[in-house]
Amino acid sequence: MERRAQWLRGVLDLCVLGALARGESYGYEIAQRLEHGGLGTIAGGTLYPALLRLERLGLLATDWRAGSGGPPRKYYRLSDEGAATLRGAGADWAAFVGNVNTFLEVP
Repeated sequence: MERRAQWLRGVLDLCVLGALARGESYGYEIAQRLEHGGLGTIAGGTLYPALLRLERLGLLATDWRAGSGGPPRKYYRLSDEGAATLRGAGADWAAFVGNVNTFLEVP
């Protein structure tokens, strides 16, 4: 399990961008998308710092909206720069995975 946690640390930002490419969302819903996508449970103490980092980098745009029967929620969406970063980083990641896979093939 520790191995998966290490891998996730390296790609969480990219996965968050990918989750938001499917549509804007708030933090808990993003965590659910990531979990349903097979990444396991992402704790708030891991997710929210990543969201803040991506927002500060200009890769995400945010706004607050009234919640249905609860407190307001902060919604996140990809900025144009975030979408461009996702495209470029996604291609880089695919190439990297291909390279790693060459070493994982058992002769």
